[in-house]
Amino acid sequence: MHIPDGFVSGPVNVATYAVSIVACGLAVSRANRTVGERQIPLLGVTAAFIFAAQMLQFPVAGGTSGHFLGALLAAVLLGPLNACLIMTLVLGIQCLAFADGGLTALGTNIFNMGIIGGIGCYYLFQALKLVLPKTRRGFLAAVAISAWSSVVLASAVCALELAVSGTSPLKVALPAMTAVHALIGLGEAIITTVVISIVLASRPDLVATWKLGRNQAKKSEEA
Repeated sequence: MHIPDGFVSGPVNVATYAVSIVACGLAVSRANRTVGERQIPLLGVTAAFIFAAQMLQFPVAGGTSGHFLGALLAAVLLGPLNACLIMTLVLGIQCLAFADGGLTALGTNIFNMGIIGGIGCYYLFQALKLVLPKTRRGFLAAVAISAWSSVVLASAVCALELAVSGTSPLKVALPAMTAVHALIGLGEAIITTVVISIVLASRPDLVATWKLGRNQAKKSEEA
């Protein structure tokens, strides 16, 4: 899903760069106000884990391969704006140090994976928490569905950008991208759910969104 240079038109890159810069500015401003000494190591560890996990490719179908995205994982652990910040750092390093994704398309990649995959699907996750049982199993189900959705939705937006840029017709790009990434999303859901489950079992205080789920469950019991 890392778009190289030349695949997306200038106007699309400019627009996504602008949105990504605004989102990153908000993320940095919020992090300066809210991230304490306890959260800083978790930010670093999460970014390092996502960076390393994205380097591992797994076969999907027809000779294609996929990799872990991690945006929803970061959002569940640290909140949506911190997730966008982490994805920006990871994608920036991959672009500048490993030529994984083009420099002109960096804003587009951040938009797709950090904003759509992280911020957008975080609110899907929150919506699912409201309708699913207020239990650990319900919480993890919301994580799994949102993690899968983060990959599929990001790929759908990528297909739309390619179509708008004239690189590939939407009727070709959309089904091709979403079909492959629906399979990749299964791996994303499994990895994200397993990681969150392990953290919940050992250090539930590190999962910011679980505190909300626990408070909701307590209110439900009191009612």
